[in-house]
Amino acid sequence: MTGQQHNPQTVPIKQIQLCLILLAAAAPFSFSIWMALLNNFTVEVANFTGTEIGLLQSIREVPGFLAFTAIFLLLFIREQLFAFLALIALGMGVALTGFFPNEIGLYLTTVIMSVGFHYFETIQMSLSLQWLPKDIAPKSLGQQFAAKSVGALIAYLIVFIMLQTLGIDYKWLYLIGGAGTMTLALYIWMTFPRIEGHTPQNKTMVLRKRYWLFYALTFMGGARRQIFVVFAGFLMVTKFDFSAAEVTALYLANHIINTWFAPKVGKAIGSIGERKVLIFEYIGLIFVFGAYAVVNDPIIAGVLYVVDHLFFAFAIAHKSYLQKIADPADIAATSSVSFSINHIAAVFIPALFGAFLWSQSPSYVFIAGALMAGVSLILSLNVPRNPRAGNEVIYGRTQMHRAGQPAE
Repeated sequence: MTGQQHNPQTVPIKQIQLCLILLAAAAPFSFSIWMALLNNFTVEVANFTGTEIGLLQSIREVPGFLAFTAIFLLLFIREQLFAFLALIALGMGVALTGFFPNEIGLYLTTVIMSVGFHYFETIQMSLSLQWLPKDIAPKSLGQQFAAKSVGALIAYLIVFIMLQTLGIDYKWLYLIGGAGTMTLALYIWMTFPRIEGHTPQNKTMVLRKRYWLFYALTFMGGARRQIFVVFAGFLMVTKFDFSAAEVTALYLANHIINTWFAPKVGKAIGSIGERKVLIFEYIGLIFVFGAYAVVNDPIIAGVLYVVDHLFFAFAIAHKSYLQKIADPADIAATSSVSFSINHIAAVFIPALFGAFLWSQSPSYVFIAGALMAGVSLILSLNVPRNPRAGNEVIYGRTQMHRAGQPAE
């Protein structure tokens, strides 16, 4: 791979898509092993309770809250190289996790892993929206989501087989996960050309009034994510006594389905638009979170867990909505800011809900999740059927828009 810079228009679209697909698959390989083992590792080895797991997850989300700093780092480093270095940090953090099975050690390795993960996710989103034409972006984003599922699927298969048949120690599984991501990152860096975006990017923080609905949906999406990532998996272990292998089996089911489902969601967004897809998502989440609050059967709980995960594919609509309404020069800055907004709730919800709601009753956590999904549903009703610059929302446009002037 040479150091020559290429405009996306000079690189075959299939090569661009393949590069983005491999990048999308690299991070979930290690992160999925980290997640699959986390609840059992923290309970069985580190003796965590709901309070410690909530604090760990809040610490994990702090780098996500600081993702806006990515735009300042882009003053000194190109985005493609930034993505590569972030993958290396992610892999290193995961690889070290099993060797520090105590509270402080887990907090430190989690920070390393999380810095890499969140910076990578920020840059991956930015590169995708810059490199892909708008007409194929939803479908391609769906393919990337499917690639994430494939990367995770391979990871979960490795975990499941090694736990069930070989009884491999947790630390070696973490090492395999981290090494896998770092190896794939090196392969991508050596194989694909350096690609520049169509439009030079603003290298300062960008907050524009006309993006307010995107910011609001992003904030609520971050809050919703914590209900699944932190508490749904913990419910499987603490209430229903799922083993590490059984939790991994759930993850396997999630990602097997998503390899088929996510491209369909991307195609649906291209056909019927972001508005209808988002409305469907949030109505479904209200029912899923409400069911979590009352479920007592482990099989039904497992089904809810799989359905809950399927709804993450609908987040593709957030990205395609942004691509349609944003100034092309704002993509990198808005991607980094959006990740920070997404993680505002993520910083305080795990610790707060773990200490005050979960400790009273796990059901309270999921009732709160249903209420948050209701707020998101109201917001999604404000997405236009044909969003574009100047038509970002149905209600709440700025006076400048009504006057036909460009809005900030």
